[in-house]
Amino acid sequence: MLRKDKFILTTLIAAFSVVLALLLLLKFGFSRPKVFIQKTKKGHSQLLVEGKPYLVRGVVYQPIPIGQNHQYNFWADANQPWIEDARLMRRMGANTVRFFQPAKNAEETRRVIRRLYELYGIRTILGHWMDYWKPGDYADARYREDLTRRVIEMVNTYKDEEGVLLWILGNENNLSWHSGARIPWTSPEAEEAGDPREKEKAKARIYYSLVNQIARQVKKIDPEHPVALGNADSYSLEVAAEVCPDIDLVAVTCYRGKTFGNLWREVKRKTGKPLLIMEFGCDSFNAESGEEDQEIQSVFLKSQWQDIERNRAGRSGEGNSLGGCIFEWNDEWWKHDEHMPASWFVHDTEGDWSSGAYYFDIGAPDNMNVNEEWWGIVALSPELEKGINKRLPRKAYYKLQKMWSEEE
Repeated sequence: MLRKDKFILTTLIAAFSVVLALLLLLKFGFSRPKVFIQKTKKGHSQLLVEGKPYLVRGVVYQPIPIGQNHQYNFWADANQPWIEDARLMRRMGANTVRFFQPAKNAEETRRVIRRLYELYGIRTILGHWMDYWKPGDYADARYREDLTRRVIEMVNTYKDEEGVLLWILGNENNLSWHSGARIPWTSPEAEEAGDPREKEKAKARIYYSLVNQIARQVKKIDPEHPVALGNADSYSLEVAAEVCPDIDLVAVTCYRGKTFGNLWREVKRKTGKPLLIMEFGCDSFNAESGEEDQEIQSVFLKSQWQDIERNRAGRSGEGNSLGGCIFEWNDEWWKHDEHMPASWFVHDTEGDWSSGAYYFDIGAPDNMNVNEEWWGIVALSPELEKGINKRLPRKAYYKLQKMWSEEE
């Protein structure tokens, strides 16, 4: 064969290989992370899981039985309440659960994540408290190093679990530097600011810079799952936008009543990041009438979910909604008198705090209208079934079931 013919043949083979590779890419897709956030042509944001749009239809999940408190290790419960719960969740149309933090025992955590996903296709949002309940000096180099190590250890432990959806760093840690903080912290660096408002900003910069530092490391070891900043509402997000640019999304707890108001626009303006409502809901007890009120709970949750839907990609709102997690799956009977074990067997009806956003029972004595033990969309019965407290779905459960089934 002549040299010229060999050259032509080689060129044709190379061209054919390129065309074939392009065809394969078009058919099977370019290499993408398992879970990632995509911008649409309109500039909206949507979560994609294995190439398909995924709106988080989630619940905050902590199946603590009657007679126990938050120290109860439900992960090790031999009755495996998550199996019955996941069956009910899937029937409702839920696709996600949110855990505040994994168990100390990694195998117990893996077992729950796997069973939820393998049996019912329910994915897990896994969080890390970032020492929410016991904060240290977030400016201290050794403390920052230790907290970073603990978060990275969590990610390394669970990043290959098929059911993991994304990571949330922190919970409502931004409340720890506002005046009147329930669990405050400070540092010499922040105290130098002098003015109270400047101190708050200094603490915000310290904390959010640590979140950013951790987020960057998480994304290096696990590029397959997005990383969220966990925040209470939108407080201090303007500071987060400056020093925490490497997060993929903002995840907030939000209790503004029947809708989330201007939250979507506010987060978009302040951070430019998509938004997940990691905690929202309404209690089912009317503190003014002194009676359970399943109807008002279902009305509020319907309205809140419609707001989430309205602001998802392709809809009429801001286009930055990734979904939300309802607080919460089941009632927790221990919350009102946490330090009195006898009360954990009683479903208390006394109000715990006041919020005008939940106007329907704001006329309760001293306006204490919010009942911490009545937030579940599933009630618990003292009667045992399959070794666990019998689950009693409320009206809100069925309202969401109808709405979510229409979406699928």
